[in-house]
Amino acid sequence: MTAEITPQPLIVWRMLQRAQVQITRSLEVELLSAHDLAPAAYDVLLQLSEATGRRLRMNDLAERVLLSRSGLTRLIDRLQRDGLVEREACTSDARGLFAVLTEAGERRLGEATPTYLRAVRGQFLDHLEEEELRQCAAVLTKLFARCSLEAPSDSPGAAGVPAGA
Repeated sequence: MTAEITPQPLIVWRMLQRAQVQITRSLEVELLSAHDLAPAAYDVLLQLSEATGRRLRMNDLAERVLLSRSGLTRLIDRLQRDGLVEREACTSDARGLFAVLTEAGERRLGEATPTYLRAVRGQFLDHLEEEELRQCAAVLTKLFARCSLEAPSDSPGAAGVPAGA
């Protein structure tokens, strides 16, 4: 059975994909050139900074940053080499590991946050009116609910900014 989609909704879908890719690429260029930090690494540092004790179990962190376990493991390896995170064993589960934000990781996140916010504003927020942003939030909330996805912890209110930034 083939699901038919009329041309206009398919065009909207493709535009959404292209906009997301273009905005993400621009954000990546900004973060890498200014802070040697990819957007996924920024997201990991942000998630850890917001977590109790600046630590999360690796499985929980993978879900929050939308990476596979193996992708997160590779990223954590790089962040650990750079001194931005540490791994700690979980005392209640011998197989479990925590990713823990280091002081250096917190500093790098603080340095990168203004660049991140400038890029998000310049590539996305500055191009939308308040009502359009409310509509975007409503549509995305509807999609999260409909698709049984968990909405990000920072939606729709917070801006993905570390505490104190």
